[in-house]
Amino acid sequence: MESVKKRAFEDSDELLEAGHHINNEKNTLPDGENFCDSSDEEDMRNTVGNIPIEWYDDFPHIGYNLDGLPITKPRRNEDELDKFVNKMENPNYWRTVYDRYTAHDHILSEEELDLLRNLKSGSFYSSSVNPYETYVDFFTSEKMIHPVNNYPAHKRSFTASETEAKKVGQLVHAIKMGWIKPRKPKPSEDEDTKYYDIWAETKDSTSHSELARQRMHVPAPKQALPGHEASYNPPPEFLLTEEEVEQRLEDEEKDHTFVPQKYDCIRHVPQYPAFIQERFARCLDLYLCPRKRKMKVNIAADDLIPDLPKPKDLQPFPTFQALCYKGHTSIIRSIAVDSTGQWLASGADDGSVRIWEISTARCVRHLSNLTDGMPVKCVSWCPNVSVCLLAIAFGNNVSIVSPCVGDRLVYQATDNLIQSYAPETEDEINGKTDEQSKANVLSWKVVESGLQYRAGQRLIIQHPKDVSKLAWHAKGDYFASVVPGNGHAQVFLHQLTKRRSQNPFSRCRGIVQCTLFHPHRPLLFVATQQAVKVYDLMKQQLVKKLFSNAKWISSLAIHPEGDNLLVGSYDCRLSWFDMDLSTKPYKTMRFHTRAIRTCAFHRKYPLFASGGDDGCVIVGHGKAYSDLMQDPLIVPVKVLKGHKVEKNIGVLDCCFHPHQPWVFSSAADNTIRLFS
Repeated sequence: MESVKKRAFEDSDELLEAGHHINNEKNTLPDGENFCDSSDEEDMRNTVGNIPIEWYDDFPHIGYNLDGLPITKPRRNEDELDKFVNKMENPNYWRTVYDRYTAHDHILSEEELDLLRNLKSGSFYSSSVNPYETYVDFFTSEKMIHPVNNYPAHKRSFTASETEAKKVGQLVHAIKMGWIKPRKPKPSEDEDTKYYDIWAETKDSTSHSELARQRMHVPAPKQALPGHEASYNPPPEFLLTEEEVEQRLEDEEKDHTFVPQKYDCIRHVPQYPAFIQERFARCLDLYLCPRKRKMKVNIAADDLIPDLPKPKDLQPFPTFQALCYKGHTSIIRSIAVDSTGQWLASGADDGSVRIWEISTARCVRHLSNLTDGMPVKCVSWCPNVSVCLLAIAFGNNVSIVSPCVGDRLVYQATDNLIQSYAPETEDEINGKTDEQSKANVLSWKVVESGLQYRAGQRLIIQHPKDVSKLAWHAKGDYFASVVPGNGHAQVFLHQLTKRRSQNPFSRCRGIVQCTLFHPHRPLLFVATQQAVKVYDLMKQQLVKKLFSNAKWISSLAIHPEGDNLLVGSYDCRLSWFDMDLSTKPYKTMRFHTRAIRTCAFHRKYPLFASGGDDGCVIVGHGKAYSDLMQDPLIVPVKVLKGHKVEKNIGVLDCCFHPHQPWVFSSAADNTIRLFS
């Protein structure tokens, strides 16, 4: 019993998760005899003692018996089918564990289960131990006559310390010898100010600063030499009349106000009255105007533009409109292409869902009886190729529809998958914890007959408020729905095979706009109005938070490799995030003139697209390299026009073909257009 407790303490986490390595009640030995837990077979148990059991992994036996013969390992040749049958038939399956030291299946008793539960919850291993014993007050609160300690103070507390006296003597001796000098007084403001003569000649004329000053010397500009008008006996054509003199003196735009005059000889020339003012202005200009040589680099404007490849070198990409899908009578809010690339689903405000054949633009299915006339907010195909399922969001419901198009074997397999659901038994429900039993927070309604069943409807999930967005996981078993404005329960995760739903967040700040699953890793992207939060579903914690610098996020799209994210916003910004680089956008594109409502990545080609209320779909070439030192190549290649803007609403949704470089777009003009 003590050995079982010791091993249970070491492997408590694994034992509480339903007990790994569970086997059948009967295991056969190599000689064909049954191996059981009776007292007659106790000599066949492990006798190696307290040594690592891994030492016998490469041997066919475990220890030796009293006669010195090796004890053969029991043969455990169960396959997954036998384990599944044992799991369904054995009522003690959940409490059975495999003991490697004895090579037996051990059924945990109630005492051992209590021990494991106590260890898991972090409490005492034994229920008999009370961690909250009654407190016994050993000391009374009443004041007593005699204190607990009343011995007199020691004599050394009244005398000077010999150690301190010795230390003070050492400091005094060091000051007398000059080893310790007092601190210098702080200089006053007048003493701290220093003046330098910048024109003084240095002693070393060959110093670096002096040579640099000589090489970088710029001589002062010289004054212009005097002309004929400055002569004391100028020619007659330079002499001015009285009107010209008054006009010249009044003209302030000219730098000089000199008036040429004529004299008979130099002795008759008087002193120039503005001589001192001109000399002073000259010296002032030389003093105030610095003469410094600047290194100027002449750069052409074209050199500042980065060299981008030509769009012809980046083909293939959509260039012109190939087909137009008409049939809806209202705004088409959502479109989706299935994983085979043969069918296109669309949902509109007229309450109908249509299935189109892509190559011929023919409507093969018209589902109008599923939504009761409510507008369809989102449609999304299940990415699992082996089934044919379509998720439709209308009102506060999410409907799982089998449209029954394409291969008959595929949609038969779809119905078999939905009908194969088996409800949980009472033992499984009782074996769950309280958190697991409360995991299913929404009700699932099964449609088994009637007009809706013949139309393809199989399951209906009812939400507390209207659903706006849907997103499937890459494996096709899980999908997420967004219910904005529902408090802390704005995101729900649904599992199709087990028909259960859960709210992964206990607290949700802000209004959730859309969600997205990572294509390879267990990550969930949740976009609020101004940020994108990335959660790890396995660790159940926030990994990082991406800041888009946008006022209102509208859509998300992730690169097939999973390292780059595209975020569209209503303020005409399309942000490209490199999640390995930073939490801020690597590049922000403002190609649209109005709000961006949708964005998408291609699965195979390095293409991305965005659509907005300006009625345009802008296709770009976005190539992400595996080398982390090389930046992504982002080049806009084509602006696709064709949709009409009605009621200030343009393109509402766009998506790429899974195999071809084609893009689909839906808008407020009640049409879907294919650009190839």
